[in-house]
Amino acid sequence: MSLCIEFRTLPRRAPPCSRNSGAIAGLTVALALVILAASVLAGTDPSGKLELKSTAFRAGGTIPAQFTCSGGNTSPALTWNDPPARTQSFALIVDDPDAPAGTWVHWLVYNLPASARKLPERVPQGDSIAGGGNQGENDFPQTGYGGPCPPPGRPHRYFFRLYALDAVLQLRAPVHRADLDSAMKGHVLGQAELMARFGR
Repeated sequence: MSLCIEFRTLPRRAPPCSRNSGAIAGLTVALALVILAASVLAGTDPSGKLELKSTAFRAGGTIPAQFTCSGGNTSPALTWNDPPARTQSFALIVDDPDAPAGTWVHWLVYNLPASARKLPERVPQGDSIAGGGNQGENDFPQTGYGGPCPPPGRPHRYFFRLYALDAVLQLRAPVHRADLDSAMKGHVLGQAELMARFGR
C-alpha cells in the first residue's frame, strides 16, 4: 500500500495592519477631494490666503496713465477672494514708499462691509462709498483716491494693501493714516498685497 500526501499552498493574506493602512490612506484622499470640491463650489481659495487683484494692471506691472495724475486720476477696479472667518470689515491702504519726502499715502479706505469682494473703478471722492465704507484723507490732501504722481525719473512702486479685520472701526472724520493704523492694531485677520509701478 502506498501513501500519497498532497500539499496545497494556501493564499497569503496581508497582515491586518497593511489592510488598515490602505483603507486609511484611501479615506484621507477621499476627504481631501471632498474638501477641495467644496472649496471650488463655494468660490473659496482652499489655501485660505487672501488675494487682491486688479483688471487695470498685473502685479509688478505698470499702472496705466488713466489712473494717475497724468491721466484721469481715477481709482482702478480691485477684486479679492473670500476672507478669513470672523471678518467684520475691510480696510485698504495705497501708498508710495519711494516718494522723495518719505512714504506718500494715496488712498485710505475703511469699514468696507465683510460681504464686499470688490471696489469698482472710479470711486468718487468723499467720505462715504456707495454700498458701504468710508474714505480717509490722503497726503495731497484729499478725501478719497489720489493717483500716482511721482517726479520725473525712476518709476515708483505703489502698494495696494487690503486688510481683513475682525471689527468695524470706530473712527471720526477726517481720518489720516496714523488714525487708521492705530485703529486696526490687534484686529487684522488677514492681509493681501498688490504692487505696481508708475514713472514719468
